[in-house]
Amino acid sequence: MTHSFKNRLSIMASCRGAFVGVALLSGLINLLYLSGSIFMMEVYDRVLPSRSIPTLVGLCVIIVVLYLFQGLFDALRGRIMARVGAALDEDLSQPIFQGQLKAPLTGKVDGDGQQPLRDLDQLRAFLAGGGPSALFDLPWMPLYLFVCFAFHPWLGAAALGGALALVVITLLTELLTREASKAAVTAALARNGIAEGARRNAEAVQAMGMAKRVGLRWGEANARYLAHQQKTSDVAGGFGAMSKVLRMLLQSAVLALGAYLVIDGQATGGIMIASSILTSRAMAPVELAIGNWKGFVSARQGWRRLRTLLEANARAEDPLKLPAPKSVLSVENAGAGAPGGQRFAVQDAAFELKAGSGLGVIGPSASGKSSLARMIVGVWPTWRGKVRLDGAAIEQWLPEDLGRHIGYLPQDVELFSGTVAQNIARFEPEPKPETVIEAARAANVHEMILQLPDGYETQVGEAGAALSGGQRQRIALARALYGHPFLVVLDEPNSNLDNEGEQALTAAIMGIRARGGIVVVIAHRPSALAGVDQVLVMDEGRMQSFGPKDEVLSKVLRPVPTPQAAEPRAASAAPLKVVQNQGV
Repeated sequence: MTHSFKNRLSIMASCRGAFVGVALLSGLINLLYLSGSIFMMEVYDRVLPSRSIPTLVGLCVIIVVLYLFQGLFDALRGRIMARVGAALDEDLSQPIFQGQLKAPLTGKVDGDGQQPLRDLDQLRAFLAGGGPSALFDLPWMPLYLFVCFAFHPWLGAAALGGALALVVITLLTELLTREASKAAVTAALARNGIAEGARRNAEAVQAMGMAKRVGLRWGEANARYLAHQQKTSDVAGGFGAMSKVLRMLLQSAVLALGAYLVIDGQATGGIMIASSILTSRAMAPVELAIGNWKGFVSARQGWRRLRTLLEANARAEDPLKLPAPKSVLSVENAGAGAPGGQRFAVQDAAFELKAGSGLGVIGPSASGKSSLARMIVGVWPTWRGKVRLDGAAIEQWLPEDLGRHIGYLPQDVELFSGTVAQNIARFEPEPKPETVIEAARAANVHEMILQLPDGYETQVGEAGAALSGGQRQRIALARALYGHPFLVVLDEPNSNLDNEGEQALTAAIMGIRARGGIVVVIAHRPSALAGVDQVLVMDEGRMQSFGPKDEVLSKVLRPVPTPQAAEPRAASAAPLKVVQNQGV
């Protein structure tokens, strides 16, 4: 376990004092639970035979005070556990959220990807509920059994037999619900994954009449989840009901046994009543534990998953902060593939770009262009080779530090719920307005933003739903240019742009180069290459050619012929096609 991971879980060590306090409070509470039995015994054995009203009043005052302290301690115990849960959430929520964000980049996404946060919620709710109280009360069962044995060995033996029966029921509950609970979680992940995929693609689902079929798939997954959930509930509920019946039966049996002992002259009426109450109290923690067993199992499984997530994303220590890159991007025989996969999507890539360079990456579909872009910006870690900025491999940077020097426009553009200004500023807490506007002007989108209903304060909606595809792409371009990043990688940046947008894109590329940055453009249409000076040709995940733009284009590329019957298109819209050329 790394030092960083231990720090992240330090909340458990820091809460040790709270747990010790809860244990002490539980001891006091369980000692005070004896007061009711002793009160009943005193009333039956002392007050009734003597008919003493002052003794009864004195006992009533004492029992009221003891009950008040018991209630106070119980409330304090609940408040402490609730705050332990809140402290755990506060300490782990950010690392868990960051790990959840990294999961898609490592190919470890199950369902809708929200399970880690649900696990944290489940753990916090369990700590704030009644389950932990039952677990802290369980060790005090021997105290009640000892008192019962002190009253009479037969009473103690009866209580002990009932306690052992309840312990067996608890163990059976654990054994019979473990697998069903795990299967229920797996089924829930599959169900949530189908629902999330349908929500993200709601337009396509509706337009192509797939709603019923997707609904049937979700229904089948939901049925599997309900079946496992029902099995878990049936087992836990059945044993819970059994434990209640057994506790009531045991209490009555002890009462009957006590009555026999009273008749036989071996016990008093007070002992008979007190032993019945103590037996019920001794069994209460076990019954409560069985009732909360489902929550306990879910919290335990969630904690294990969270530990695995945090361990997978732990760092031994934060690396030394490096100076801002200013000179060169070098790719050294680098290769990478999709997270969780084993096949190289791009391999043996080797080139160098100096400050002020613009590189266009072209090639047929599935040739590795987007994979190269992801590798350059560090989204996909290199499986071999290195990607370096000013000589430093990108994994030597903290992601938040590296991100300030990189602008990235992915192929599938998505904005976040918030204002246009917040999206451009990458949700910095207090961005400078002039810096936001400067990025918008660099992307030539300032005037367009001013035409929106609330200008820069316009809410874009979830995933930018309130904007058109072209508007989202241009705002995402401004986001990529925010803060003058040294390296800007644009993956098919003109896929949703009109002629005006393409002209703005070319101006933005030239602006990056003019200020000494490096820009890499993944191109499908030739208009995207207008602002670059070098071209790299990809095919089947490998570099086919690299060099000055005019030289490479003259050797390996030509426009795809347009059929005579087709409607004429602007030259800038014609796709590019790689022509196999010997010696390239």
